[in-house]
Amino acid sequence: MKISYLKYNKSQLINLNYSLSKEMLRASRNGAYSSSTIISCNTRKYHGLLVTPQEMVDQERHVMLSTVDEALIINNAEFNLSSRIFPGGVIFPKGHKYISDFDSDPNLQLSYTIGKTVFNKEYIFVENENRILLKYSLKDTAAEDVTFRLSPFLAFRNIHALSKANLYVNNRFNPELNGASWQMYEGYSRLFFQASKEVEYIHSPEWHYNIEYPKERERGYEYLEDLFVPGFFELKLKKGESVVFSVGLEAKNPQGYSATFSREVKKRIVRESYEKCLQNAADQFIIKSRSKTSIISGYHWFGYWGRDTFISLPGLTLTMDNEKEFHDVMKTMIKSIQNGNFVNTYMDGQAMYNAIDTPFWFFRALHKYAQMTGHCDKVWKEYGKVISGILLSFKNDENPTIKLNDNGLIWAGEKGKADSWMDAVVKGFPVVPRYGYLVEINAIWYDAIRFFLDLAEKSGDSKFVKTWSGIPLKVEKSFSEIFWDKKKAIMADFSNEDGASWEVRPNMVFAISEKYSPLKADQKEYILKSLYDELLTPRGLRTLSPKDMDYKGTCEGNYEQRSRAYYQGSASPWLLGPFSEAYLKMHPKTGKAFVTRIFLGFEDEMVQNGLGTISEIYDGNPPFTGRGAISMARNVAELLRIKWMVDNQDKLDL
Repeated sequence: MKISYLKYNKSQLINLNYSLSKEMLRASRNGAYSSSTIISCNTRKYHGLLVTPQEMVDQERHVMLSTVDEALIINNAEFNLSSRIFPGGVIFPKGHKYISDFDSDPNLQLSYTIGKTVFNKEYIFVENENRILLKYSLKDTAAEDVTFRLSPFLAFRNIHALSKANLYVNNRFNPELNGASWQMYEGYSRLFFQASKEVEYIHSPEWHYNIEYPKERERGYEYLEDLFVPGFFELKLKKGESVVFSVGLEAKNPQGYSATFSREVKKRIVRESYEKCLQNAADQFIIKSRSKTSIISGYHWFGYWGRDTFISLPGLTLTMDNEKEFHDVMKTMIKSIQNGNFVNTYMDGQAMYNAIDTPFWFFRALHKYAQMTGHCDKVWKEYGKVISGILLSFKNDENPTIKLNDNGLIWAGEKGKADSWMDAVVKGFPVVPRYGYLVEINAIWYDAIRFFLDLAEKSGDSKFVKTWSGIPLKVEKSFSEIFWDKKKAIMADFSNEDGASWEVRPNMVFAISEKYSPLKADQKEYILKSLYDELLTPRGLRTLSPKDMDYKGTCEGNYEQRSRAYYQGSASPWLLGPFSEAYLKMHPKTGKAFVTRIFLGFEDEMVQNGLGTISEIYDGNPPFTGRGAISMARNVAELLRIKWMVDNQDKLDL
């Protein structure tokens, strides 16, 4: 039976304060997505019915088809089923008043009721294509004459930009079998709009002005857009009839649309439980394109981030026994290595190596692979040479921002830069100026070197063992000297030539969560208590203790205000993964019930913000409101891994 919390009724749908806050997202496996609110009224510039990569333009995604205007003409009376927002909060048309039902599974469906006429709209992505199928069905009517009219609203722009009316638009069209195609600007793909049966296309190009996106206004960005409508399609429908429109970047044979639609529906993970929702969300982050497998860090505005890829990878793949995709993503990332580091992201088409912690998340992902699969021998066989190469780059100072010091610890970053995962910058300066000895990097480094020495010894790699066997003892001595305050029984977040930072932050969790820790048992207990007492919330670990004078409990406002709050108190769900792992290891008998409650506590989030997924961050203060991107890979991944840990507690020491 389908879960009722991903269904909405008329009273909920016509309440705009409610329905405009609920967003839906569907994605294909090659990087395209479709997203809007549950009443198909766009509230963000990132919303769009078809958003696809445009590699001939740049490395990012582009809104090709923003929305469609749908109307039923029943016995010569026109009823518009769409809704858009204009300045002053004006809604026009008011098609949402006809919506009687919304269902998300197995594919997105909206039902409209106009008197005795019942009309259904469904859509679904073709899994490995830049193509979405829209299915319209006249379920019931007493009318003798029903005409369906469909008008595409084109954008052809980067997801971060907005379209404005101009004289450069190409307003011509090409006739296609049962449809038409357009190319608004040179360099873009053509957009093909074709129906499963014969339709009439009337070409009447015009701009629609000042469509408002209130979410952008709230975030302090430009929020008015002009969209181009090239014309409209019309066809007669009889009771029980359906028509399927294919919208994509290639012309297709209309005869196969209905069969393709049915076939795609059968492939979907039906979100009939909380865990199935997370699995479905996880599936949408893994992108396959041109023989590469990558991970999108989040929707809508995130791209490919190396750091987030490795943090997310075990949870997104291994919790569902998908070892092949784990290795495929690893192969993609390994190709990007330079001077012991992985590409973190791309800017203007250029690879950026601006994350100092990415290699260490790579190490951690490999240890989680061994833990979750038991295939320790495969780690060294597949990745031993890569591991050795990265470690030698640290030792030989090949990377000026990641160095292995004589005390066995890793010195990373540069003064004035924000290159750790706490990377917010305001007016050119890091909000949290972390560089030098970072606690999470060195905790993971210790676990990694111990793990790799075990693997190398079992594999007979005496050269590696001889080269690195002295490091663990050095780290054990130096780690407490640098990070631990005996009098206060607290751990520093980072230390550099200016001294240690004793702010209570969550990064110390990695000193107690991994298999190998340089700390003693009593130190671990102090850290767990500090995390529990000051940072733990139902939605994640706070990024700063509320006792700190710089703490900010809500993350809202313009870009600068949000950036100052992001790592100064906002709660990060993904950190509950290492916290839960530490708790289960340190409290093996009583921890399972507690960690299960942490996992189940997110079930309510399936109906908030992005349906069936987890937001980017949450306020550190009650009621812990979700903020930022509506779907974040590392958060979904670590919740799935928490569930795996609860079910496989005996494997946590592997």
